[in-house]
Amino acid sequence: MTSSLPSGQTSVLLQMTQRLAMSDAHFRRICQLIYQRAGIVLADHKRDMVYNRLVRRLRALGLDDFGRYLSMLEANQNSAEWQAFINALTTNLTAFFREAHHFPILAEHARRRHGEYRVWSAAASTGEEPYSIAITLADALGMAPGRWKVFASDIDTEVLEKARSGIYRLSELKTLSPQQLQRYFMRGTGPHEGLVRVRQELANYVEFSSVNLLEKQYNVPGPFDAIFCRNVMIYFDKTTQEDILRRFVPLLKPDGLLFAGHSENFSNLVREFSLRGQTVYALSKDKA
Repeated sequence: MTSSLPSGQTSVLLQMTQRLAMSDAHFRRICQLIYQRAGIVLADHKRDMVYNRLVRRLRALGLDDFGRYLSMLEANQNSAEWQAFINALTTNLTAFFREAHHFPILAEHARRRHGEYRVWSAAASTGEEPYSIAITLADALGMAPGRWKVFASDIDTEVLEKARSGIYRLSELKTLSPQQLQRYFMRGTGPHEGLVRVRQELANYVEFSSVNLLEKQYNVPGPFDAIFCRNVMIYFDKTTQEDILRRFVPLLKPDGLLFAGHSENFSNLVREFSLRGQTVYALSKDKA
């Protein structure tokens, strides 16, 4: 014996299981829009990733056509959907103390400076990088009020919410020493077993905000002693990279440091920065 679903349920089921078509023209429009809004360059091999991420937005909005979705975006430049579009297409790979060689350099640089030591984490993602910076500075400088501050930003508002919460799986903190884990995190119990949360004493030194690196002027509390802009420039073309680096120059104090990702090389892009160490650049004193 067979029975049929009501027509309304049938249409919903079809929408959930039917693969929506994304044409070459749709993909080109998506590439153009994300470049204009976020400076991200999408290669052809990212097409499946783009489809899988954006199709969720279409389902959420009850749309069955990529063309309609893109036309909706283009029709309203101030639509809240633009942020969801950007959030869907940004990549957020991060870890605590990723590229570990940077943090002893940061600690030594901080010890030699005077006044409040300020750091900008310009691609903060879900918070692992800015909290790693905060732990490094707390270990190096102590936690006296006004001694140091971390400003953390990202274009993706969803990952910033996770970063602000400061909640992580204990398994994600394997790069921390037992002393750091005890000093800077609280362990969850009961239903929260296996989770940890950044202690408020440390979190108070980290400020989160949404910043688009394509903006002509950054609303950030500079100048900074150091800027971390790691593993984000690889998504921009050379011209955009140069523009961003030049906007960093007035935001760094003399002899300030710029930390880059392992696959990024800024040596030949702008003259204001000179290589100081492995993927670490210094701002020339006469350029600040």
